[in-house]
Amino acid sequence: MSEANDKDERKSLSLNKQPRKLEMRKGPEGGQVRQSFSHGRSKTVQVEVRKKRVPPRPGTTAGQTGETTAPKPEPAAAPAVQAKPSAPAPAPQKERPRNDQPRHATRGRVVLKQLTAEEKAARVRALHGARKEAAEARVKAEEEARERDFAERREAEERAAAERRQQEEEDRKRNDADARRRSEEEAAKRLAEEHEAKRKADAEAARERQEVSRAAAPAAARAGAPEEREGDSDRGSPRGATKARRGKTADRAVATRRGESRRTGRLTVTDALVSGDGRQRQRSLAAVRRAREKARSGGRGDEAPTKVVRDVVVPETIVVQELANRMAERGVDVVRALMKMGVMVTINQPIDADTAELLVSEFGHRIRRVSDSDVEVGLSGDDDPVESLKPRAPVVTVMGHVDHGKTSLLDALRKTDVVSREAGGITQHIGAYQVELSGGATITFLDTPGHEAFTGMRSRGAKVTDIVILVVAADDAVMPQTIEAIRHAKLAEVPIIVAINKCDLPAANPDKVRQQLLQHEIVVESLGGDVQDVEVSAAKGTGLDKLQEAILLQSEILELKANPDRNAEGVVVEAKLEVGRGSVATVLVQRGTLRIGDVFVAGAEWGRVRALIDDRGNNVESAGPAEPVEVIGLQGAPEAGDLLSVIDSESRARDIAEFRQRQSREKRAAVGQRGTLEQMFSAIKEGQAQLLPLVIKADVQGSAEALVGSAEKIGTDEVKVEILHSAVGGINESDVILARASNGIIIGFNVRANKQAREMAQRDGVDIRYYSIIYNVIDDLKSLLSGMLAPAVRERFLGYAEIREVFNITKTGKVAGCMITEGVVRRGCKVRLLRDDVVIHEGDLSSLRRFKDEVREVKQGAECGMALANYQDIQTGDMIECFELEEVERTL
Repeated sequence: MSEANDKDERKSLSLNKQPRKLEMRKGPEGGQVRQSFSHGRSKTVQVEVRKKRVPPRPGTTAGQTGETTAPKPEPAAAPAVQAKPSAPAPAPQKERPRNDQPRHATRGRVVLKQLTAEEKAARVRALHGARKEAAEARVKAEEEARERDFAERREAEERAAAERRQQEEEDRKRNDADARRRSEEEAAKRLAEEHEAKRKADAEAARERQEVSRAAAPAAARAGAPEEREGDSDRGSPRGATKARRGKTADRAVATRRGESRRTGRLTVTDALVSGDGRQRQRSLAAVRRAREKARSGGRGDEAPTKVVRDVVVPETIVVQELANRMAERGVDVVRALMKMGVMVTINQPIDADTAELLVSEFGHRIRRVSDSDVEVGLSGDDDPVESLKPRAPVVTVMGHVDHGKTSLLDALRKTDVVSREAGGITQHIGAYQVELSGGATITFLDTPGHEAFTGMRSRGAKVTDIVILVVAADDAVMPQTIEAIRHAKLAEVPIIVAINKCDLPAANPDKVRQQLLQHEIVVESLGGDVQDVEVSAAKGTGLDKLQEAILLQSEILELKANPDRNAEGVVVEAKLEVGRGSVATVLVQRGTLRIGDVFVAGAEWGRVRALIDDRGNNVESAGPAEPVEVIGLQGAPEAGDLLSVIDSESRARDIAEFRQRQSREKRAAVGQRGTLEQMFSAIKEGQAQLLPLVIKADVQGSAEALVGSAEKIGTDEVKVEILHSAVGGINESDVILARASNGIIIGFNVRANKQAREMAQRDGVDIRYYSIIYNVIDDLKSLLSGMLAPAVRERFLGYAEIREVFNITKTGKVAGCMITEGVVRRGCKVRLLRDDVVIHEGDLSSLRRFKDEVREVKQGAECGMALANYQDIQTGDMIECFELEEVERTL
């Protein structure tokens, strides 16, 4: 029964046909979490929240687990089937409560699950997304359709434009062809018209010629008046004009026959070709005159053109082609003329100015010679007018022997202490100072070194000075450098004031000084001369006022003046290189005013004044005549004694400096070549001389010059000093490389090597020697050169032996039996064989025997046997001189 009920229930079970809304189930809930890391970093992370499905516990209903059971559908109406009477319908059973139904009763049912809010929202979003995608697809399709339409329209427009352009081109070609055809037709028409007009003109001209010929006849002359009247009546018609022309021609013909030569009216071609009587015209007087001149000149035709004399500018050297161009002559002619002069050159080779001058004169031109040195023309300027000159301070140079107190005297005048700062207590630079006296007058002093190596400095000091103070020590009198200073002062033609120093010493003898000066033509006033002398003491400061008065008196006599209102000119007293300041030159301004910013040239260097420093270390804006200043701003260190001139333009200053540098290089190259030839001939004649290569670096230019001069004087024919390089400034790597390449040494005078140069010299074994006193430099150079000298071989006499008998031994040869008459004879010594006091042989002693035994030496009074090496011509009575050679160390 229960099975039947179950079947009935299964059959009557059906799904509800009500429409339901399709939605997607809501996915897991999401969220964002911010993660923090070290160093202030953070990151946002997307997380999902999933709900865990919990299975229903036993004994719970579907409603308790959250599930809803669909309502039981009503059973479908059974088809109307007639019930059998024998089978009565069962009585309806009472429905059980739902909770009381057994578990197996729900197996055949379909349980529907309701959608949650999240699932509904997800399905709504999916629906909206689908609608949005459909709308976007529709918009995209519309845009593509519009683009296709636009492309089709543009293509159609381009096609129409191309067709239109093609049509226009065809129209243009057709119009051009029509225009060309019309122009050709018009040209042909004009040509035909011109041809017809020409034909008519020719016919008219022929007719006129015939009429003129008829008018020239006598009958035409008699009928002239009626024709003229007829012409007047027909003047308005073409026929009348023709008749008028005929009448005029006839009148001219009649006038010609009557002798009327004057032509009236307009000259026509016909009148010019036909004379009055109908004959051809004769030549004019001008034509006859030209023919006569041509015949007189010999029929040569036109004369040769007059030669143009040119001013040819010729430099020191010029290429042949360039010279030909400047003379406007052919290059072949110039080369031919040079060959006639004996100069075989091509057109591209240079010739000197003298040859070019002869060549220019040969061709009849005027020459104007120029030189590269023309850049220096006008450098010094013109002489100053007298009214522009103003008084200036005197320039006084202190000269004398070393250690006679020159610098101490200047210190006493300046109230300074320079001598204590000089190395070794001697002056090795030129110092320039300016002293202002109590009366307001100023004196410029130049302190020169007294050592013999500084001859060039003393010479420069004497050239730029106005007055020379000759300092002579009262206890030492006249010395060699004193004499040299007197010679320099006389050559410079400057007055001398004798300052007899050290008069406070007990051994002072000023009269002795005056007497010795007489030997050198220096006569002081106390002895009747014109040279002032002052006794001073630099240590105690006595006599300084008298010395100043003597200087001022001498300057008043000289009337020293200069023009300060012009470009400055001066002389470089000293030059040096300083770290941080560059090239620094001590300049004594002679005339003009030197200002900051001036462009100047000093020797082979140029520059612009960046700073001016006086003798006390103060910066000044300008320096006038007779003022010593240090100039900063040079491109390089000039030579001491170079002239300084202010230039208007920087370009000209650069050109002058380049010209002087080129001259200096050529001069050094010429000296180097000459020295090489001399060394070659010396090596051929006397043997190869040994050289000591030197690299000299000094603090100032004057010291470098003095070192070079002293080093060159030390050498001899066998050993000499080779100056590889001398300059101002510290020792650098290039100096070390140069010394290493030539195995030389480096001398640093008051300078030092930098760190890199020291390391390189230590690594390469280059000797660097530092000095601050020139005495030590000269002594060390002498010792070095002395060590390079070959030792001197000196002969030392030993004794004489007289040959008493000569023995002839078979194996040995001739042996001399000798008696030692003087000194001693040693085995292996050198011998000379004397015959009648004439040396006939010099050689070695090969054997020395006494009683058949070899001995080391034989003394005076003993007999011995001697055999000479490789010599047998000995005779009885000859003398043998014995000597030995020893080496002795040589010194310079």
